Amino acid sequence: MTSSRPHPAQSDPADERSPGSPPPRALVLDTDGVLLDSARLHAAAWKTALDACLEAVGGERQPPFDAEDEYRRLVDGRPRYDGAAAFLSARGLRIPAGTPRDPPGHATIWSVAARKERAFVGLLRTEGVTAFADVLPALTALRTVGVPCAAVSASRHARALIRAAGLAGVLTVIVDGEDAAGLGLAGKPDPALFLRAAGLLDSRPQETAVAEDALAGVEAARRGGFGLVVGVDRTPLRRTAALLREQGADRVVPDLTTLVRSVWGDHG
Repeated sequence: MTSSRPHPAQSDPADERSPGSPPPRALVLDTDGVLLDSARLHAAAWKTALDACLEAVGGERQPPFDAEDEYRRLVDGRPRYDGAAAFLSARGLRIPAGTPRDPPGHATIWSVAARKERAFVGLLRTEGVTAFADVLPALTALRTVGVPCAAVSASRHARALIRAAGLAGVLTVIVDGEDAAGLGLAGKPDPALFLRAAGLLDSRPQETAVAEDALAGVEAARRGGFGLVVGVDRTPLRRTAALLREQGADRVVPDLTTLVRSVWGDHG
């Protein structure tokens, strides 16, 4: 892959790779919203936690959490504490940081994060999570032609959910929130999780593609020097395509089938 690329704002999501440019040798994929239909549950859980916090701390001056715009801009793809802190800062609200042992509530940032976690676990029990229909065929095609793939997530639930969705067999590597905590890896928009995954795939960042639906994830991939940064916009009206490009995505695709065809072509 060449290191010279058009400015993201000039990228056309339908463009094929440049003639003669080899495809990436490995692919790192975000989990929630790219592999699994779980982003909607995260958004709903954040709304439960943040609306309760706004009511307790902000009073009538604060409108409810916007589970589309604010979710995507401020919390999507980030570790729970970082997401809660970013949202509260954006709203001009200050509460103590607290500690990771704080119970669910609104008195500290950690307690807001704990409330989000409790809400998410409850939604998992009642609604469950499945893989998007395009994911298994796309990853199987890449595995067949020798392109190793890694799943990355800040969530401690990711590994179990990926296994339950039947995707573990087509993924070479999984890096999740448990790994991040154990290794002290910073969350997105820091590129540490992606770099860890690329290293485990034995692929240099410039030889590796990243597929992300979160703005923080696209920023992380760009900061990590990855050779191809692909935004995945699964929204019906492609509402976030422009935002993903502005954040640094080289191209935007609606699903992984389109990604495989546009990047690997007949080889995928």
